[in-house]
Formats: sequence, structure tokens, C-alpha cells
Amino acid sequence: AALFKPWGGSGRGATAPDDAERAFAEIVRRYREPVFRLGVSVLGQAFVPEAEDAAQEVMLRAHRGLRDFRGDATLGTWIYRIAFNHALNVKARVRFRAPHVSDDALAGRPSSEGGPHERMEDARRKEAVGECIGELPEVYQSALRLHYWLGASMGEIAAMLDVPENTVKSYLFRARKLLHARLTERGFDA
Repeated sequence: AALFKPWGGSGRGATAPDDAERAFAEIVRRYREPVFRLGVSVLGQAFVPEAEDAAQEVMLRAHRGLRDFRGDATLGTWIYRIAFNHALNVKARVRFRAPHVSDDALAGRPSSEGGPHERMEDARRKEAVGECIGELPEVYQSALRLHYWLGASMGEIAAMLDVPENTVKSYLFRARKLLHARLTERGFDA
């Protein structure tokens, strides 16, 4: 007897491993980029290499877990939940490491802005914004980064975070409000 029986009467004689490989390739094609974007939204733009590694690990975990997928949620929601949880775990590990961009690289970067004083104020404000965002709840951080840094639509964010679109709008509203308050506390006109 053959190790694998042909699936689905396609007439092509496709075997179970062939179909499984094609199905997984389609899952990777469809979800790799959104999973990466979700990883960047959790980790921050300074940790893109970690987000790439996390996306690859999520695809491997999804592949290993497909047999156990019960269908209680959509496949995309299931994969995004794996991605979000894994990104949070990675964030806990990399939290105290410096980003991959060195101070020398940033200092040598040309600026289109005014003189040294304006650049210093801009850098100070950007640093404060980053710190304030880091103090927000994880879902607010992700919603902000997905929407403003990565350009994801409300629907895309809702799918990635497994919440209704109106909840995403609420997250963004609350995140902006908290961000404004924290920046004001630090002496910035928000």
C-alpha cells in the first residue's frame, strides 16, 4: 500500500504531502507580510531584523500547529494571534538591547531641517514620543505603529489584532489621548 493516498480526485495524482506543501506555501505567501508588519508594530521599527526572525518563527509554528487548528477562528486570526504572542515574547527578550542603528549612523545622516538647535529639539521630541509610546499598553502601541508607521488600514489592523474595527478606532483614540497627555507632562506641545 502507498504511504500517502491521492487527495481529492484531482486527476493529477497529487499526494497528501504535495497538497500540504502547496497549501502551506499559499499560507506563507498570504500571511508572511502581515505577520512581519504585526511584528514590527509590537517590536518597533528599530528592531526590524528581530521582526523578520519572528515572522519566520511564526510561519514555522503555524506549520507545526496546522494539524491542531480547530477552526474556532479563521486561519488568519489564528496566525495573527500566534504572531502577536510571539512578538510580545521577543519584545520581552530584546527590550534592553540597543536598536540596530548606531549613534554614528544617525549622527551622519543628513537633515533637511534647520540648524543644530532645531535638529536637537526634533531629536529630543522624537525620543520623547518613542518613550511615551513604549509606556502605552501593548495593543495601543501595535495599533499606533500599524496605522501610522506601516500604513495599515483599520480593517487590516482589526484582522491582525483579532478585534472589531470600532475597537481599533477606540484603541487609536485612547492611544493618541494618552500620548498627548504624556507628552504634555514632559513639556512638549502635543
